[in-house]
Parts: sequence; structure tokens; C-alpha cells
Amino acid sequence: MRVLVIGSGGREHALCRALRLDPAVSEVHCAPGNAGIAQVADLHQVVPTDGAAVAALARRLGADLVVVGPEAPLVAGVADAVRAAGVPCFGPSGEAAAIEGSKAFAKDVMIAAGVPTARARTCVTEEEAAAALDEFGAPYVVKDDGLAAGKGVVVTDSREEALEHARACDRVVVEEYLDGPEVSLFALCDGGTAVPLQPAQDFKRAYDGDKGPNTGGMGAYTPLPWAPDGLTEQVMTEIVNPTVAELARRGTPYTGVLYAGLALTQDGPRVIEFNARFGDPETQVVLDRLATPLGGLLLACATGDLAAHGPLEWRGGAAVTVVLAAENYPADPVKGDPIAGLPADAEEAYVLHAGTALDENNRLVSNGGRVLSVVGTGSDVAEARARAYDALAGITMRGSHHRSDIAAGTPG
Repeated sequence: MRVLVIGSGGREHALCRALRLDPAVSEVHCAPGNAGIAQVADLHQVVPTDGAAVAALARRLGADLVVVGPEAPLVAGVADAVRAAGVPCFGPSGEAAAIEGSKAFAKDVMIAAGVPTARARTCVTEEEAAAALDEFGAPYVVKDDGLAAGKGVVVTDSREEALEHARACDRVVVEEYLDGPEVSLFALCDGGTAVPLQPAQDFKRAYDGDKGPNTGGMGAYTPLPWAPDGLTEQVMTEIVNPTVAELARRGTPYTGVLYAGLALTQDGPRVIEFNARFGDPETQVVLDRLATPLGGLLLACATGDLAAHGPLEWRGGAAVTVVLAAENYPADPVKGDPIAGLPADAEEAYVLHAGTALDENNRLVSNGGRVLSVVGTGSDVAEARARAYDALAGITMRGSHHRSDIAAGTPG
């Protein structure tokens, strides 16, 4: 099977790595990719949001499957263009991807499906936003209605900061704050059937102790030894399956991965947000633990055969990933800094590239905000965490920063 992955981040490196390990996959291609992905896939230049160009590349390569990684191409309808060209595609249609592309649309779907989530108001004027902030009170939660690369959400005790974020957006969703630990659950979908992957937890704030601005994610781990028994089954029954059914009822069947960002409140799981793609950096740890070959699994989703695929298999133990970020991330990350000291890939620890490139002297340099994801594995979370930080310790990049508390104090 020839597979083409669209994207250039750590998530796409994790996908390409897992696909390369699938004995049924003969070729892995990625567009546009990055310096690390080039070690496991053939790279091609394409604008990821250009559906016609992606479809043409897939046909030229004779791809048996296209996997669209980032949200922007999905919302732009790239999966529709690929399917229209006769190539199976893992990723929702542009209409279905509005589950991430519009927070207001997602709320409408959840309400119609009876999915537990925060009360919310959609606001287009400063006056509406101010009234909603006063209605729900602090902590204030303000979300840009559109795509914002994981950084369009402000959670703050400052009413003025919340209102300032609302002013900077064309349309916002103001929500009540959901209190409780956050969990990410990915469900693979083929339009009718949905199958859960292993839950993970990520760390959104830039600095230790959950301080600083929101980022795309500074680390993650799986499994969650502290999670309530039956959590996955409950989320599938109360959240994922009703959402997939509602989208199908609307004539927009969901094919791909539905990412449920959850808060485990005293009243049970509540949806913070839906995303239309694999989360980054949770994908790095979830795919590390997945023993089922990835290529056939994603193809089954793309072709409507997920129900016949069989149960998923998981490796024991745990995985932890820590993100190395560039200077001044997430505000205005510095690019072009040389990277050195990368450890050799091993079963216990390895590096996935996110924002990297090769300069004119063929040196590995930073080329984005989140530069590397260092993955450690072990018999439990503590051992996996230690191995990730040991591998990270030898890497040097001027101005870089990372959190030192990813998965710290996690039981098991």
C-alpha cells in the first residue's frame, strides 16, 4: 500500500513513522514534510490547503490512501478533492470538519445530539461578549470561532483580558468554565462506526505549573492510570457516538478522527472542544502504544470498513512526550537556530521532528514554534517520563525552552 500524508509537523512525523512500521505499507510519502520526516518518507512540495494540487499528487504517486494531518486543509475541503479524484482519504469533508472550523457549529451539533458540554454564547459584538462574560463569571473562557492553531482560546480571571481577546476576533464563543482534569480521546470513524483510541493527557500552557499563554501543546502522556474506570466507554456512549450520528443525520457523515477534548467534571465528562484531526502532541504517544498496524486501520476508515476491521491491540507500558520549543514561542518564535545533540532512535526514546528544516549548509535548524517532540517509553509513566527527559537533556538549541513537569507526579 502506498500512503501519502499531508502536513509538516510532529503529528505527521508520528503518522509517517507508524505507517513505515506497518508491513502492509510499501511506500510512505509526505507533503511537504520536514527534515525528520524525510528520514522515513519521500517528501514532495505541495500547498497543503490546495485540494486540486494534493489530489493531483496523490494520483501521480498512485497513492492507495491519503491521510490529511492538519485542520486547515480539512476545513478547506482537501479531503473532498482527494475523494473526488477517486483516491481513498482519511479525513472528514470540509462540511464535517466545521466541527473544528467553527466553535459555534460544534456547539449547535452538540446541543442537537444531547452531548454534555459547557453552556455558551456566540458573540459578534463587544457588548454581546461583555454580557456573556458577566453571565458566566470567572474564570472567563473566550474562544475564537475559527481556526487558531490551538492558540485561539483564552482562559483567565481577568475580565479585561477576556474582553480584549473577544475584540481581536470577528466572532467568539464565550463559555462557562469547566472544572476538572482534561483528557483527550481520539475516535476513528468511517461515517457510521466509531472506534476509540487510548486516552491521553496534554499540557497546553507554555510554562511549568500550567503558567503562561496557551500553546499548541507542550507535552503529553498515555495511559492515564488515574482515569475513572469505564471512562472510554462512557465517552463513546454519551459523546462520540451521538455526535457521529448527528453529523450523519445532517448529511455530513464523519470520516477520519474525531478528537474530543474533555473536562472530567464532578458531573462526568464534558466536551471542551472537538477537533477534526489527530491532536499534537497526543498523537506522538498514542500511536507509540498502538500495536495494530496503522495503514490498514486508516484505510478501513476511509473505505467504510471499520466495523469489519477487528478490535485494536495495544502495547503495555506507557509513553511520554516532551516538546522542545523555539525562543519566543508561542508569540513570535525565532527560526533558523541550529539543533545538535539529537539521540539515536531507540525503543526506549526517540525524537519526532515538528518545526525543522535543513539550511544551505545542510545543518538541522529550527523552522517553527514547536521544534521537536522527544518520546520516552517505559513500563509505567514514571519510567517513560525519565527516559524522555534523559533524551532531551543532550539536545542543544539556542533560546529553546521546554516544560520540566510533563506527567510529573502521575501515579503508575
